[in-house]
Amino acid sequence: MRESTAPLLVLGSMLSVHFGLAAGKQLFGSVGPMGVVALRLGLAALLLLLLHRPALPRTRADALLVLGLGTAVAGMNLVYPALRYLPLGTASALQLIGPVTLALLSSRRTADLAPAVLAGLGVWLFHLPGEGRSPLPGVLLALASGASMAGYLLLSRRAGARSADGAPLALAVAWSAVLTVPFGAAESGTALLEARTLAIGALVAVFATALPYSLELAALRHIPPRTVGVLQSLEPVCAGLAGAVLLSEHLAAVQWLALGCVVAASAGTVVGARVRRPGTGGGGGEAEAESRRPVNGRALGAIPAGRRRKTPAGPAPAEPHGG
Repeated sequence: MRESTAPLLVLGSMLSVHFGLAAGKQLFGSVGPMGVVALRLGLAALLLLLLHRPALPRTRADALLVLGLGTAVAGMNLVYPALRYLPLGTASALQLIGPVTLALLSSRRTADLAPAVLAGLGVWLFHLPGEGRSPLPGVLLALASGASMAGYLLLSRRAGARSADGAPLALAVAWSAVLTVPFGAAESGTALLEARTLAIGALVAVFATALPYSLELAALRHIPPRTVGVLQSLEPVCAGLAGAVLLSEHLAAVQWLALGCVVAASAGTVVGARVRRPGTGGGGGEAEAESRRPVNGRALGAIPAGRRRKTPAGPAPAEPHGG
């Protein structure tokens, strides 16, 4: 694959995620939001457990890490209840606030105040009175999903440092299924087991989870993670398009303006995370690698340490493309 085609993989990943979410929203009439969450996480857990066959954690620290990561995964799926109140594009933009806030809190540069102001302006515009006003319950659920995504990114890095395979993630998704499937079963009952529901649930699990992970991983072999992060800042736009095409959701002008503020804040945060040149002593390895990770990537946070792109040894340029 040529490097020039790798951004198309990132675009395909984003479209896959949000068309998967749109397909899941179409099931709300038969199984409800928590039923969709139960299907997505339950099927994903079965697939990952069969694929990785993980052993149970051996230490208390490992067990707590799996429980924390799984709880964050369950929290990220609060975006589905949020979709009961919000269009897909609005929910995606509000969800992105979590990772952006995480990146801004870890920064000490005054220049990063501009993305923070843009992100805050976006949230405020979403809740303005008038045609584009977003219901408060949906806004709070989407923001909670974004906060969980920020926690997931932090914890998945620790999981990747402890294990070079996908075992921690498989156990974490299994725990997230334990937390959410009972709510889905209580909301939907035996409707979860209908053939049509299971078929669409499987499509949601593939298009919103497995396929985007694979596409992003392939893209990361050819372009720097920071470039992936900038491209992923367009996720709310892809969500808005998916909502318009599959769900006939049409955002008001003020909602598109709010969405644009969040996109700009996300892109500005990623671009602002400049890579420092290593000193003459050749240091800066881990900090440098950390600064190149996109703040809003779903798949990159879950990639085990042994599968991430490696930085070539020796002095590196300010914009390394890796190997």
